[in-house]
Amino acid sequence: MSGARREDTAFTADDGTVLRGWLYLPDQPGPHSAISMAHGYAGTRHHGLEPFAEAFAADGHVVLLHDHRGFGDSDGPRQDVDPWTQIADWRRALSHLEAHPRVDADRLGLWGTSYAGGHALVLGATDPRLRAVVAQVPTISGGEQARRRVRPEDMAAFHAGLLDDERARAAGRPPARRAIVSADPTVPASYRAPDAVAFYLQDVPDGVWANEVTVRSTQAATTYEPGVYVERISPTPLLMVVATHDTITLTDTALAAYERALEPKRLVTIPGGHFDPYVADFPTASGAARAWFADHLQQKD
Repeated sequence: MSGARREDTAFTADDGTVLRGWLYLPDQPGPHSAISMAHGYAGTRHHGLEPFAEAFAADGHVVLLHDHRGFGDSDGPRQDVDPWTQIADWRRALSHLEAHPRVDADRLGLWGTSYAGGHALVLGATDPRLRAVVAQVPTISGGEQARRRVRPEDMAAFHAGLLDDERARAAGRPPARRAIVSADPTVPASYRAPDAVAFYLQDVPDGVWANEVTVRSTQAATTYEPGVYVERISPTPLLMVVATHDTITLTDTALAAYERALEPKRLVTIPGGHFDPYVADFPTASGAARAWFADHLQQKD
């Protein structure tokens, strides 16, 4: 990485949970514009996000990339995903970032991908500190994703399994868990597509990730509807990066959400699937975000 250094950082959520991540600091003293980043569903900052952070830092932004609670190096119940808790934690990450002496608190940007792309829409609509938002292959409708992923004849059993876990937890038993990815159709898993399996099972440091997630995370995901916030993001500038063959967060729902968004906005399409912006089309996806932040996080006159 040219022109910036990376250091470990940590901040504390309202309930005392410690969230950890990396802080990228440009060589120049600043104050600098700053970008807060977070990973998608049941991943870590090691899952394809480092190159984006390095690219943004090379452009002269301070960058904070953190692990959601329960993942990576952050504290909290392991491998458990609550979107609203993640959003509250991310708001605290912005407070941590804006308080840094080398950050210009009037020039904060947000970049989220996949599940965190949905979080970026919510925060873009509800946190007035933000001056630019990038939502890459964002979750728009958890309910629609479930309807597309579960066959109609299996839907009753799907919901029954979620309720079984709810009743078991109410009786004092620990949350049930399932695999995040598996190519074996006999193993219950969130994702089975080969590109999803390859993405989640990429090499990451030992001990920071496990191929499991709580069943209640699935329950939360099916009721998460961040797309309803998209009309409220304006006047904060919104860039959406959408993959044209996305069967995870669904191309058509993302395009429909973009149409509902108000100006200023921009759409960049990637000719591929959900995970292509991280790998095959990284130059296009990262270049679009870099240009967006350059346009909207400039030093004020």
